[in-house]
Amino acid sequence: MSSRQLDSDSTARAALRERLSEELYVALREGRTVAPLRLRGLELTIDDAYAVSLGILQRRERSGERVVGKKIGVTSKAVQDMLGVNQPDFGFLTDRMWISNGATVSIAGNLIQPRAEAEIALLLRSGLQGPGVTPADVLAATASIAPCFEVVDSRIDLWNIGIVDTIADNASCGVFVLGDARVDPRPLDLARLKVRVWKNDQPLSEGLGSAVQGSPLASVAWLANTLGQYGIALAAGDVILSGSLVPLEPAHPGDHFRLELDGVGSANIRFA
Repeated sequence: MSSRQLDSDSTARAALRERLSEELYVALREGRTVAPLRLRGLELTIDDAYAVSLGILQRRERSGERVVGKKIGVTSKAVQDMLGVNQPDFGFLTDRMWISNGATVSIAGNLIQPRAEAEIALLLRSGLQGPGVTPADVLAATASIAPCFEVVDSRIDLWNIGIVDTIADNASCGVFVLGDARVDPRPLDLARLKVRVWKNDQPLSEGLGSAVQGSPLASVAWLANTLGQYGIALAAGDVILSGSLVPLEPAHPGDHFRLELDGVGSANIRFA
């Protein structure tokens, strides 16, 4: 293949990534879904999908949003099995996605097809950048942990996703809620922390910190090392969502979710 052909292919690939970024960003803003990317015959790679995600982020930043953290998606086997995805991914959190504990979220105004999941959030006091980040490094960089609901949402029709779909769609991010508690993680065994979830005051699910790659610390180490491949760091002050400890649960108007993270605290969110 000649250098001219290589340049042409590169230009076409960049144009495709930009087109998909714009399509998904408009879908986000208009509250609608699009056809699965992986079913369009585009031969998208993981790198293509992350480039699309970064393109969406750039558009959100241009509209005034500010990055406040990162999230890891599909880390647990339960979630991978539910969504038919066999590896984790990452996405970006912005200030407009951060919802106050106990707040009511309007699905019609903010979301499309939301599902709630319980997580352990890490709040960083110092930055991390891969490669070579270990769980011990993550612990040393963490100021505190907090109970968290992430409300994932998909701009892909009917949650019909594969790995390139969810990566391109900012790891299916929607909004997130942190409980009020902030706890030093050093005395705790994060892998053994148990979360219990209630939906409309009825027990729904429970899980352990070990559900996310054996420990939230291992999960965040994976995130730092994967981000490092793209020249992106975890920054001091970042909120890091380490992955769901329980299966995802659809949320509808009128629903109320509450979680208790043993030894840490609670979080809750309502939908209208």
